[in-house]
Amino acid sequence: MIFDTHAHYDDRKFDEDREEVLHGLLEHGVERVVNICASWRSVEGIKALTEAYPFVYGAVGIHPDHVDELNDERMEIMREISREEKILAIGEIGLDYHWMVSPKEVQKEWFIRQLHLAKEENLPVVIHSRDASQDTFDIMKEEHAGATPGVIHCYSGSVEMAREYVKMGYFLGIGGVVTFKNGKTLKKVVEDTPLSHLVLETDCPYLSPEPFRGKRNTSAMLPYVVETIATLKGCSTEEVERVTWENAMRLYQQK
Repeated sequence: MIFDTHAHYDDRKFDEDREEVLHGLLEHGVERVVNICASWRSVEGIKALTEAYPFVYGAVGIHPDHVDELNDERMEIMREISREEKILAIGEIGLDYHWMVSPKEVQKEWFIRQLHLAKEENLPVVIHSRDASQDTFDIMKEEHAGATPGVIHCYSGSVEMAREYVKMGYFLGIGGVVTFKNGKTLKKVVEDTPLSHLVLETDCPYLSPEPFRGKRNTSAMLPYVVETIATLKGCSTEEVERVTWENAMRLYQQK
């Protein structure tokens, strides 16, 4: 059984064949997916997606590239949506200094406010961090520190920082990048991190694993990630699937 902890099936790249793709996932061993919000458009559409597919759950939050869409009223709307039965987390939230769509201080403000929302509603957090490793870590340590479960999505930091996140109880999201030839640092992170703190993710339609790099990603490609992790950890693919499933269930506080 495979659990895709981070997907974006509301993305327009799935508009032509969304139903076909989602209904085909079971054939590839994918039995649960959490669809992650990024912009306000995805927040508004998340309920319909989770209602249409029994195995699809959701997370509600605003990506740092879209925090200019947030205001107090929308924060309260997100709070109400977060109480829906199939909404499992607040995310994806965090910092992105690569594109710098909003100034750092604005990103930090809304990141912290959404972390507080997660604590107030006792929900896990899904953390985005790009070119902002230290600031993300500092805010997580200061403002959250394992208050609820959480995952550092598409982990791209150092081995040493990964160890610190694990000490705080967080999971690391591992996807297609671990299969890349230039993904050497992430491979070292996977080798060093206990399997009990890794979860599978796609970030689809982005970050397809080798040999599909550059093409549209789907959860059906996760077996390639599983195989790479199994090789790095020196265990079977069955063990990787079993343990990461259990980890994902703990992350999202599911029984």
